[in-house]
Amino acid sequence: MKNPLLIDFPTEITTERLCIRAPRPGDGKEVNAAINESMNELKPWMPFAQKPPTLEETEANIRQSCAKFILREDLRLLIFNRKKGHFIGSTGFHRMDWDVPKVEIGYWISTKYAGKGYMTEAVEALTLFAVKEFGAKRVEIRCDPENIRSRRIPEKLGFILEGVLRQDDVSADGMSLRNTCVFSKIF
Repeated sequence: MKNPLLIDFPTEITTERLCIRAPRPGDGKEVNAAINESMNELKPWMPFAQKPPTLEETEANIRQSCAKFILREDLRLLIFNRKKGHFIGSTGFHRMDWDVPKVEIGYWISTKYAGKGYMTEAVEALTLFAVKEFGAKRVEIRCDPENIRSRRIPEKLGFILEGVLRQDDVSADGMSLRNTCVFSKIF
């Protein structure tokens, strides 16, 4: 296995409409605005959206993501409109196993950009990138079975639902146990 710290990563991945890149110090302002504007949609699914974060909390989180990215512990990525530069959402490679190699793709989108195909476009690009650049043999997407919008993305992209893990996670608000759909593509 190659040392993950030596894996090169491009400054950005582009698609027809998107620029997908690693977070940078200063990105907290746009990310914070998107989270706060999208609280109603994010709250049922995302632990970080249980209360509106302060700008300082979001910027600190962005800087932690920068550090984890450099260490190749977690590869959070931010999605921007390629032409206008607007922040659209967050995605990335999580729970990497460089020995297999495999990755999990996670994501969330700002409410004002939902339903326009941006996240499907981003996840498709990341899937292809993982195979080409990391040599991934397996790409996973996990989501709550009740999060219909999130489920549609792997379904549209031809991922296979391998199963539903029953009561394997705590709900975003910490009040109940939830199930998790496990989708995958193998290469």
